[in-house]
Amino acid sequence: MHYPQLLNPMELGFTTLRNRVVMGSMHTGLEEKGDWEAVARFYEERARGGVGLIVTGGMAPNREGGVYPGAAGLYTPEDIENHRSVTKRVHDAGGKIAMQILHAGRYAYSKNCVAPSAIKSPISPFVPKELDAQGIEEQIEAYVVAAQRAQEAGYDGVEVMGSEGYLINQFLVTRTNKRTDEWGGSYENRMRFPIEVVRRIREAVGRDFIMIYRLSMIDLVPEGSSWGEVVRLAKAIEKAGATIINTGVGWHEARIPTIATSVPRGAFTWVTRKIMKDVSIPVVTSNRINHPDIAEEILANGDADMVSMARPFLADPDFVRKAADGKAAEIAPCIACNQACLDHTFSGKLSTCLVNPRACHESTLNYDLAQESKKIAVVGAGPAGMMCSIIAAQRGHDVTLFDQDKVLGGQLNMAKKVPGKEEFYGLVEWFSNELQRHNVALLMGEKASPERLEGYDEVVVATGVVPRQPEIEGQASHPNVLSYIDVLKRGEGVGQNVAVIGAGGIGFDVSEFLTSEHSATTDLELWKAEWGVGDPEDVRGGLLGGTKSDCIKPARNVTLMQRKAGKPGKALGKTTGWIHRANLHKKGVKMLGGVSYEKITPTGILITHHGEEKHIEADTIVLCAGQLSERTLVDELEARGKPCHVIGGAEKAGELDAKRAIDQGARLAARL
Repeated sequence: MHYPQLLNPMELGFTTLRNRVVMGSMHTGLEEKGDWEAVARFYEERARGGVGLIVTGGMAPNREGGVYPGAAGLYTPEDIENHRSVTKRVHDAGGKIAMQILHAGRYAYSKNCVAPSAIKSPISPFVPKELDAQGIEEQIEAYVVAAQRAQEAGYDGVEVMGSEGYLINQFLVTRTNKRTDEWGGSYENRMRFPIEVVRRIREAVGRDFIMIYRLSMIDLVPEGSSWGEVVRLAKAIEKAGATIINTGVGWHEARIPTIATSVPRGAFTWVTRKIMKDVSIPVVTSNRINHPDIAEEILANGDADMVSMARPFLADPDFVRKAADGKAAEIAPCIACNQACLDHTFSGKLSTCLVNPRACHESTLNYDLAQESKKIAVVGAGPAGMMCSIIAAQRGHDVTLFDQDKVLGGQLNMAKKVPGKEEFYGLVEWFSNELQRHNVALLMGEKASPERLEGYDEVVVATGVVPRQPEIEGQASHPNVLSYIDVLKRGEGVGQNVAVIGAGGIGFDVSEFLTSEHSATTDLELWKAEWGVGDPEDVRGGLLGGTKSDCIKPARNVTLMQRKAGKPGKALGKTTGWIHRANLHKKGVKMLGGVSYEKITPTGILITHHGEEKHIEADTIVLCAGQLSERTLVDELEARGKPCHVIGGAEKAGELDAKRAIDQGARLAARL
């Protein structure tokens, strides 16, 4: 049997889960769109894919508890019917599903937000209204009613969101709870709110209903919970009637990354392991688990009873089935990039997945067999070309993929070399496996000319981008002016003092590459030291309050510059940009915005910054000043009257935008 621990059923007494895999809660935006067919289809596909227990995105127990105005919940009989359509589809597919109840508290993006104390969150502009005793009772009752409605809608259980800095977390710590009544002060009083929520839900729904409690085991914020308090709460929650305890890691306002790609795989399972001996109900671990091998090892080591994975089920709804069939290599990997999931969520967009554009579009984007098989040439083996080739071949077309390079991957091969982006190795490997599995003919190291493309029914040009060359005086005569391709792809030598021109995503990646001798992403202890993560048994909230300076030894001195005024890196990913900026700050990278490049000299570059002329000493100058579309082939084909499809960087130059490239490749292939 493949993955005997992971696929071992979980007996809960009144029901049995078919395996130890939980699909963790994610906001997708589907419920808010009101397209319940799309919601049902999304969860149905994951249930059909074999996951043991699905947890929905957070549903607000009342209007003030929604993460933003209009956030989904179960408020009306119509809501219940809509949710019943989802649970029926999941059950028909052989799955089980629990609804997460999430009250945002002071995190709610609304002037009507409430909290135990009137203390504004650093990630929200609104000061919450302090709840009085009656208001607290009303909030508890709202949780109970939400659970009852979930039961009526056919859910197998609920998850009470008690972590990530939401309302329940806000009651638990003195950072956000300054009350002096029976709901504040001592820890016994502060933990009263979650205990009452769990106890009263259990009374209302009966014994044969799954209740998961998401427990914040490591807050990663100042004045967070001590380990003794975490254990005390876990025991009390079990006694109050919880069926399962899930692991919550870090508040949303924490300045330590918890699920981004630079976080080591399984980075927090050691925290879950610590509580296993203190409770007798099943314990779930979570965060940065994206492969069945990792999940199996976690369970085999006794770090948890179950494993929660959320975004891996955006990347591949058939994750569990493929693992069970011994086809783990076919699982589309979640690379934890956040670009199409969390970045979309926090921008008010529908979530999807960079690796799987069908995620949350299951009703509209499908890869059905083509009515007519065509002979298709795809030129360019970067993300756009590879995705297009795979989907087109999957649909029954005869596909040939050309690339003048001898290796697959295009600019992904540069991204994977950046410390913190090692997940891209697995993405390139997956693309390679899928091309082979779908019998795509590969002509690598061969430049596709218009003559060579004669005889194909369809031609897709995905030739990507070339670096844009800024015009700076003295550039041609300086011996050590390199492009980012020279540095990341060809590995050309770089001096000790470096000036990086261009502070977009590529400039940040190059700076990370040049300042890092070792990748903390592959070394958990180094990563914890760099970010100041400690043991919650030793320090409250697991927060050391700084980094160990002796573990940060930048390999080079780097100055990162941009023409645009303002803070460099401001346009990076909404949920990850701060991580990249913090990383470079820790490594002493100087960042300058509003720079005019005057002249490259034999010893560096002369600039004007805030009206002052400065000379930046540099052995090497790396150009990361944007890209231009590589459209030579497009122009040649158009000159001959040969139609073609243009996707990815060849269609529009941009910062190594694999999300857009892969999406375009998939959508074109779906309609060819």
